[in-house]
Amino acid sequence: MKNVIERMEENQSAKKIADFHVKQQQPYQFKRDYAEIRAQEFYNHPEINGNCYVAVGGLDSITLYLFLHSIGIKVPAVSVSFLEDKSIQKVHRALGVVCLKPALREDGTRWTKARVIKECGFPVLSKEIANKIALLQHPSEKNATVRHAIITGETGAYGGYRKGTRMKLAKKWLEKFGGYENEREGTNYGIPDFLVSDKCCYYLKEKPCNDYARETGLFPYMGLMASEGGRRQKALMLNGCNYISKGTKRSAPFAIFQRQDVLELALEMDKYYLAHRAEFNPDPSQWVDTIVPAIYGEIVRDPVRMDLTETLKYVERYGALPVGQLRTTKAQRTGCSMCGFGIHLEKRPHRFDRLRQENPREWEYQMYHIGVDINGNEIGWGHVLDYIGVGWRDDPFERTDKPEGWL
Repeated sequence: MKNVIERMEENQSAKKIADFHVKQQQPYQFKRDYAEIRAQEFYNHPEINGNCYVAVGGLDSITLYLFLHSIGIKVPAVSVSFLEDKSIQKVHRALGVVCLKPALREDGTRWTKARVIKECGFPVLSKEIANKIALLQHPSEKNATVRHAIITGETGAYGGYRKGTRMKLAKKWLEKFGGYENEREGTNYGIPDFLVSDKCCYYLKEKPCNDYARETGLFPYMGLMASEGGRRQKALMLNGCNYISKGTKRSAPFAIFQRQDVLELALEMDKYYLAHRAEFNPDPSQWVDTIVPAIYGEIVRDPVRMDLTETLKYVERYGALPVGQLRTTKAQRTGCSMCGFGIHLEKRPHRFDRLRQENPREWEYQMYHIGVDINGNEIGWGHVLDYIGVGWRDDPFERTDKPEGWL
């Protein structure tokens, strides 16, 4: 049975999450003002004292960097830019973002996309799921209890004998990846012929930024949003925008933002950049016409689809006329071109389809050559996508003017 302290802690957590949800539902201007307050609060905290930097990647964090600059927080921005799309790299150069290198290996060389996949495994489904599959693929006495929980949802004595926990893999993925525990658990699940890993981001992004922070004594602003879900969602809800402890100090001013809020702010920051671009990079040849990288297309607003009654209710509730939803005309999210996290949730054309259209040579390498199976035979993302049931072989764009090198 739970003791009084455990129940109090659960109640406090529930209240924090409820309060966070309330903030997420507030109007855009409230959230914009809130983000500014939290960003300034972090910057001026006695344990931070202005020693900050911005971790920059795609549109969300590009927008964050410009937003901080616009409110007087003019700190350096860093990124492992080579992992990003070329159009994102172009915006990084225009903003004067410092390009970091991937983490060093024990032999003194640096990690690359291919090395991580070949030596660690494919980053597929999600970080959380990939981590669980990796534990199944690398059994030890120390992770036996966790492996049992991944298959059954039962935590055993170590976890208080709980059942039906979120540790259990979804049935769909147990059928594909749970076979490593067949003998121990009396199951009949499948076993892939390739490794899975969640280490890519660590070696290629997280560790370089952590090393930079340690070497410079700076603390990060990050463009994280709880609405994106994933591993950090609950942590953002419980800890809020700013988290300052002995071991970790970071600020996520956009924590309560929804996608619409970021796109709204991106449009504002696009105008801000055009009026201040020399402050970011004095070289006119590096300037861009928009901070929205080409991979996203344009930010457009869809028409409002409300009848008169719905419109009047909206005005009564919010005190303003409704506006259409913002969206980007191409990619909604971006990341490293070799990343497979979330690919099973994307409608076609998905990220690898777009890569096929935009860079057929890289697509061919990714699909057929970037990794190896457990026997050392060369394979690519195509093999992995086939295994998890994601289409890729046909060309959804049905192009007739296929560039040289198109398969």
